[in-house]
Amino acid sequence: MGAEQLEEFRHQVLKIEQQAADLTAGLTEAQFNWRPAPEQWSIEECLAHLIIVGQWEARAIEQAIQDGRARALTGNGPFHYGTIERFIVDASAVGPDGRPRRRFSSPRTFVPLHGQPITAVVPTFRHLQRQLGILIDGAEGLDLARVKVKTPISRFLKLSLGMMFAQIVAHEQRHMAQALRVRENLPA
Repeated sequence: MGAEQLEEFRHQVLKIEQQAADLTAGLTEAQFNWRPAPEQWSIEECLAHLIIVGQWEARAIEQAIQDGRARALTGNGPFHYGTIERFIVDASAVGPDGRPRRRFSSPRTFVPLHGQPITAVVPTFRHLQRQLGILIDGAEGLDLARVKVKTPISRFLKLSLGMMFAQIVAHEQRHMAQALRVRENLPA
């Protein structure tokens, strides 16, 4: 069951990488950085935000995997996760209409710079997705419920490794849907 869960996370990460490639294909710098309104993010800002958060999470996951291996926290599943963890993942997700289930403001440390070039952001995002895939592979055989990962949400909160991967996928899907809405509304 654990291997199936990891395979699903791997599939979602690759799918999001492809969505980003499709989303940004043929865009000019102006289109990539266009904001629908001054307080709304551009496609660039959506991807750059995912990079900032994802790099933080990747470091935390790498440390958690090392700690889990050192402590021999192995298991095959099925894994069961707590109510709070499931709530956090659900809060990050998009609903059936492609809109976020809940609205949040990003902490300042995760707000991206506006106006970054497409040639820097897109390859960095694709690299992050591949890095996440490597981390998912590295989690093989670990107990996805018992290995705990620090979160960027709060220094007091840790998520299980399985729920951290689920939260990353939900968060990325949320901002990919946001970026797609921007793309659909680009001026002619």
